[in-house]
Amino acid sequence: MEPLLLNPAGKDYLWGGTRLKKEYGKDIPLVPLAETWECSVHPDGLSIVVNGTFAGKTLKSVLDRNPRWLGNKVGKDLPILIKFIDAEKDLSVQVHPDDEYARENEGQNGKTEMWYVLDAVPGAELIYGFEHDVTPDKLRYAVNSGTLSKHLKKVKVRRGDTFFITPGTVHAIGAGIMVAEIQESSNVTYRVYDYDRLDKDGKKRPLHIEKALEVANLRASNGIKQPPKFIKYYPGCAREILCRCKYFEVERVQVSMGFSFSVTEDSYQVLLCTEGFGGIETEYSRRPLRFAKGDCIFLPAAIGRCHVLGNTTLLKIRN
Repeated sequence: MEPLLLNPAGKDYLWGGTRLKKEYGKDIPLVPLAETWECSVHPDGLSIVVNGTFAGKTLKSVLDRNPRWLGNKVGKDLPILIKFIDAEKDLSVQVHPDDEYARENEGQNGKTEMWYVLDAVPGAELIYGFEHDVTPDKLRYAVNSGTLSKHLKKVKVRRGDTFFITPGTVHAIGAGIMVAEIQESSNVTYRVYDYDRLDKDGKKRPLHIEKALEVANLRASNGIKQPPKFIKYYPGCAREILCRCKYFEVERVQVSMGFSFSVTEDSYQVLLCTEGFGGIETEYSRRPLRFAKGDCIFLPAAIGRCHVLGNTTLLKIRN
């Protein structure tokens, strides 16, 4: 049993940029590089183990072989997917279904997700629901006439912001924003509007208006889903819960000297490094596993006491 350093799958969606290569060390031969799926067992993008006994194996194959590493509280598959996203241009306006609809119609989970803003250019904004109530007919007309923007709620963002996106919320990440995304393990997206852009083959990407209308919340957005900030300070680190829902818990840990925690038999944990560098030791370690900005580490359930050293900021994710 050992910490698993992961290598991500990459996606070259047309709105992506180059910052994941330049700033996060992602050596993936895609241009642009829009997303990296850092911790994933989803068939559309599998993470690969870099170190140790299972080097070169997919995370999925390792967990299929060692299902107890997911923990007593978790089912037979890893229920989350963790990404870095670099939006050099606006993402499409989109919506995700809930579990019930997605499993019945798509054979996948629905998609509840959380965004942690890594960086944002001055004035950057995202879309979070509607400014006012809309009807299906009004939404269809707005898409066809190119006037959808006037109905959408736009929210200014800055580094460190957190947004919780429930199924049915029409949303989009705006140009100039980088986020870490924690979500259910799903790749179901219904595209509502894509600015009439052409892909690398000179074709418009398909829209999914009717499916979107079946799952979208068309009522006015009720404010911004920013959780209150409660930071606890300890010798060597500061800890803050960013999000807690039925699918995952996300904690930000700012390490200045050291940080210890336990991974019990209840659930695996994942560390995503968003700043700095460090090392992690466990009860089973012969030597610390080194990591740096952009790295992602899977910690099997019941690995026990872990200790992080370094000057780093981590997102710690578990079920």
